Amino acid sequence: MHAPLSPQAPAEALRATLAELVDGLPPRQAAQATARLIANYRGATPTDAPVLRDRSDVVAYAAYRMPATFEADRAALGALADAVPQWTPSGHTDIGGGTGAAVWAAADIWPDPADGAAPRPVTVLDWAEPALALGRELAARAPSAALRDARWRRARIDAALAVPPTGLVTVSYVLGELTPADRTAVVDAAAGAGEVVAVVEPGTPDGYRRIIEARDRLVAAGFHIAAPCPHSAACPIEEGTDWCHFAARVSRSSLHRQVKGASLAWEDEKFSYVAATRFRPGPATARVVRRPQTRKGQVLLDLCRDTEELSRETVTKRQGPLYRAARDTAWGDPWPPCEDPAP
Repeated sequence: MHAPLSPQAPAEALRATLAELVDGLPPRQAAQATARLIANYRGATPTDAPVLRDRSDVVAYAAYRMPATFEADRAALGALADAVPQWTPSGHTDIGGGTGAAVWAAADIWPDPADGAAPRPVTVLDWAEPALALGRELAARAPSAALRDARWRRARIDAALAVPPTGLVTVSYVLGELTPADRTAVVDAAAGAGEVVAVVEPGTPDGYRRIIEARDRLVAAGFHIAAPCPHSAACPIEEGTDWCHFAARVSRSSLHRQVKGASLAWEDEKFSYVAATRFRPGPATARVVRRPQTRKGQVLLDLCRDTEELSRETVTKRQGPLYRAARDTAWGDPWPPCEDPAP
């Protein structure tokens, strides 16, 4: 068995482990499996069966999709951590976690305790044994004790799912694989088990609709929205006119470039998400919901505000420190900055 990778952070350790995995991946087999996974990702396959069927599927997924899922999950959980800075998960259950992108992301956001205390218990539930098997292999080399000690359990992700109480429940890139009835049941199971629930989906109109459905159920169950929304009222986006999504930068592996015929060393993963808490969080006053537009002497920020409305704010050079802060503000960031900009 490989020794844990140390002292790397989970992000670097995951990249290194996946690079080794890709070295042994037959290019043609990888391309075929990846093409089928892309078709499923775009909604072209049935929603009543596991997506990852065998070892070739799982290796292709881990090499091609896991880095993007990890970065989206890390961005969503990072926004959650910013909204509840004093909170750390007492435990983590990842529903439909596959090879474990969300638990790797959580380990990056909330590292193991430095005082030698026992790491939080982590459980990954998935219905595809090949995915769980590879997840175990990857986690065995993680620098995080929580990941190395994680439990990988086979479970049907449907209306019969039972989830024991825990601190954090994640449902990442899963709802699109389920029937509408199972989606509802899984979100309800997450709400019944977690102190905090985070749901992440592809940043498409359909993915956003699934996030809104999950958000509505979480609010109805008594949760407060921590991110990305600065309020728990209805989304101010008029249905069918637009959708709320964000982007996470992903380093492309050689497999990414081969399958896509791409030359750039990076791409942006578009995702939608909601993070909600049983207790009152400290959400942002507003959040940047589109890529900021930088023009001569001004920055245009499209914002969702805690006043339950969308608006555009123009920050000009005359505003000095605020203007400099706006130039450094990214899509998905809270606004204004958490601390007053230095003069």
